[in-house]
Amino acid sequence: MDLGLSGKLAVITGASRGIGRAVAEVMAEEGCRLILTATNEKLLSELAADLAARFGTDARIFAADLADNARQAALVALAGDEIDILVNNAGSVPGGGITQIDEQTWRKAWDLKVFGYLNLMRSVYPVMVKKGAGVIVNVIGDAGNNPVIDYIAGSAGNAALIAANKALGLASFKRGVRVVAVNPAATETDRIVGIWKARAEREFGDADRWRDYYKEHPWGRPALPREVAETVAYVASERASYISGTGITMGTTTAYRDTEFD
Repeated sequence: MDLGLSGKLAVITGASRGIGRAVAEVMAEEGCRLILTATNEKLLSELAADLAARFGTDARIFAADLADNARQAALVALAGDEIDILVNNAGSVPGGGITQIDEQTWRKAWDLKVFGYLNLMRSVYPVMVKKGAGVIVNVIGDAGNNPVIDYIAGSAGNAALIAANKALGLASFKRGVRVVAVNPAATETDRIVGIWKARAEREFGDADRWRDYYKEHPWGRPALPREVAETVAYVASERASYISGTGITMGTTTAYRDTEFD
C-alpha cells in the first residue's frame, strides 16, 4: 500500500531489533529516508545496509543511549528541520510487583522509556511547529490502559505516556502537528520470548513450552512486530490525517499474574 510517505524523513528510536526494526523495514518499503537509533551500532549498521540493499533506502545510523540528554540533543541536531516523523520506541521496563522493583531499577527504566519519550517530544515538537507539519508516533503499550501488578513499573510509565500523548496531541493539531500512540499488548519480540522461556522453565521445567502462554492473549497469540509496524506507518501517514491525541490499542493485557509472594 502506498501511504504517501516517500521522501519523508523518519527518526526511529530502538530501531535495532523487535518492533523498532520492523518499523524501519515498513518505512523503508514506503520510501522514507531514515535515521535509525539504538545502542547497538553493529546491529544498526547491518540493518541500514540491509535496507539499502533491498529498498535503496537512505538510512543513517546514530548509536546512542537516549537516556543521555546530550545524546538526545545530538540526535535532534542530526535530523534538523528536515524531520517529518518521530517514532518513539526505545526502552523496556522490567516486570515485577511493587516490592520486586527497587527505586534505582524503576528510575533507570523510566529514564529511557518515560523521560526519553518526553524529552524527544519536547525537542522535536517546536521544530515541527515551526514547519507547520509533522507526526510524532509513540509506541507505548496497552499496560498503560490495563495495568497489571506483575508489570507495575511499566504499567505506570505507559499510563503517564498515554496521558502526555493525549494532552499534547489534542492541542498540537492546531499547529499542523499530529501526536498519536500505538499501544500493543504482548508482541513476539526476542525480549518477550526470552521472558516467556524463563517463565516456562520456572513453571514447567521446560523452556520450550513458552508458546503455552499464547492462550493468555487475544486470538490465542501475541501481536507480531510487523503488525505493530504497519499500524505505526499508517498513523504516520496522511491517510490518518484526522487522528491526533489518541491511541490505537492492539490486543489487550489480559493476563494477571500476582507472583510477588509466591
